[in-house]
Amino acid sequence: MLHIALPDNKTRRLTFYLAMEEYVARHLKAADCFFIWQVEPTVIFGRNQLIDNEVNLDFCRRHNIQTYRRKSGGGCVYADMNNLMLSYITDDEGVGFTFNKYMGMLVTMLHRLGVDAKANGRNDVMLGNRKLSGSAFYRIPGRSILHSTLLYDTDIVNMVGAITPGELKLLSKGVESVRQRIDLLKNHITLNVDELREFAIKHFCDETYCLGEKEIEEIEHIEEEYLTDDFIYGNNPRYTVVKHKRIEGVGEFEVRIDMRHNVIHDVNLMGDYFLIGDLDNGLLKKLRGVPLTRESIRCILPDRIDDIIYNLEKEDFVNLLAG
Repeated sequence: MLHIALPDNKTRRLTFYLAMEEYVARHLKAADCFFIWQVEPTVIFGRNQLIDNEVNLDFCRRHNIQTYRRKSGGGCVYADMNNLMLSYITDDEGVGFTFNKYMGMLVTMLHRLGVDAKANGRNDVMLGNRKLSGSAFYRIPGRSILHSTLLYDTDIVNMVGAITPGELKLLSKGVESVRQRIDLLKNHITLNVDELREFAIKHFCDETYCLGEKEIEEIEHIEEEYLTDDFIYGNNPRYTVVKHKRIEGVGEFEVRIDMRHNVIHDVNLMGDYFLIGDLDNGLLKKLRGVPLTRESIRCILPDRIDDIIYNLEKEDFVNLLAG
């Protein structure tokens, strides 16, 4: 696998590394590419999440925590210099196969460190019943982009305060709860965070390509999209109906529907699900102008929608909208 390196040790904004993933996926021909990055305290939320639902913006402002949106699905993540962010870009061989291959490589690396980790659920790596890593992915034509957190010594107070309501009592309870649900690699290995980073690069990669000045300029140009208010905050339609539901193996959903005379005028689908196809043309446009009934929705939708939203069955989607 090819390790993608930068020519300096400068710490950049999280958006630069997201743009770097896109650049590598679109312009470098190696079948498998990998790099590791670290950022100053930052919250990164999924493509289909509503920032007001997921991020405590007041806490983030008070504690100098940056907030950005990514193009992959999944949930809200806190990152800082004491955890590692892993990026893997590969030729697209189908979501399930690619995701399982990557998770297997990550687990194997942890086993080499003496950590008895296991892949669990749709996107987590666990040590016992505690989380060490979470992953998300998205696709561009012909390529898959996957990225992970790897918890080493993350600031849990910042993590909880940035992504939950910030009342002192609730924050305290949230920290204790998170400590029971996650684990930190510093408790299980002798390497420091820099040594862990080097170990991971050597585990995944057998050669290195260093990006040049012109390539970095192109990445910075791609990054501009990630910094716009439209991308970060999104354009959400008006709504008269809001529905919440968790679908096992798929994710959390919040459906916002603008109804006109019992007909769907507009619809938006928020949540931490994994989007792998064209949501707007494949699903949402089909729903506009359709009565909000099970039969009407069932008739208008394609038979398979799990090639648009990962693992989502048609009947579950009908129930989500009209249940």
